[in-house]
Amino acid sequence: MSKDDSDKSPARRTLRLAGSGAEKKPAPRQTGALAVRKKTGAGQTRTDRASADIFQQPRNVWRGETQPAASVKRQDRPAPASLSAPVDGIRLNKRMADLGLCSRREADDWIERGWVRVNGQLAVMGLKVGPQDQVTVDRRADAAQAQRVTILLHKPVGYVSGQAEDGHQPAVTLIQARSHWTGDASRTRFAPAQLKGLAPAGRLDIDSTGLLVLTQDGRVARQLIGEHSDVDKEYLVRVSYGALAENVQAAFPAAQLARLRHGLALDGQPLRPALVDWQNPEQLRFVLREGKKRQIRRMCELVGLTVTGLKRVRIGRVRLGQLPAGQWRYLGEHEAF
Repeated sequence: MSKDDSDKSPARRTLRLAGSGAEKKPAPRQTGALAVRKKTGAGQTRTDRASADIFQQPRNVWRGETQPAASVKRQDRPAPASLSAPVDGIRLNKRMADLGLCSRREADDWIERGWVRVNGQLAVMGLKVGPQDQVTVDRRADAAQAQRVTILLHKPVGYVSGQAEDGHQPAVTLIQARSHWTGDASRTRFAPAQLKGLAPAGRLDIDSTGLLVLTQDGRVARQLIGEHSDVDKEYLVRVSYGALAENVQAAFPAAQLARLRHGLALDGQPLRPALVDWQNPEQLRFVLREGKKRQIRRMCELVGLTVTGLKRVRIGRVRLGQLPAGQWRYLGEHEAF
């Protein structure tokens, strides 16, 4: 787009909520007008290579590059037919979140700022909309959203994911200029304002280490921990079996390994199927699509295993890579979960 063209772009963007004749587009991650424009962190997606790490991975598994998010043009986007509202309507903030525009909290903020109109009228909190309504979002919302950051932290043992508890510091205290990984290819500069509203999108136990996502972007949080999230997470888990701490694989019954994959229940609810396999005689690899509290440790206890070390190495298509413990980097512009 030329400078002249950009100067003539409309100040607002209209989203027609009617589903008729609408082209269906996936909602999760946007890279257009409402995208978070963070500088890229290319080259930060390969697996750990530290030979001394007890969680070192085999060379023939988990290798892959992050893939660029699908491009979305800056244009009116009709709601997919599957999101059509009932006759009596749904709350505006929920509709905006369902469309992947923002989180409900962000939608409420935009409404309060006067950045959202319905059928040409300023929206109010609690307003309900139907499939026939037109929602217009002011371009200033784009600028506000573009400044939000998502940070990838290699959380060490001893830090809690959320609020401080039992004298242990929250992981967000590690987000400082001095702990920003020098290997981060992003050109984004750290600023204290990036800490405002920065929250973990998921948990990692105090005695676990690995990849933890902290974000200001409600869309990212919704994608990772929302009710319908289907993003998988990969863990390397060191275990013992009774008094046996070496060559556990040889002694552990195959039937119990099958139960780890499918057949266990926690909190009175059956667990979803998981990928579980041996990486070496003392280490298992878990790939889960759900995240109950201390899930892997509790699963192992149910089959007689004791977890002696746990490290998360991947969330969706984003890998921990060579990011050192206690350091962090920005999610790259072309990275997507």
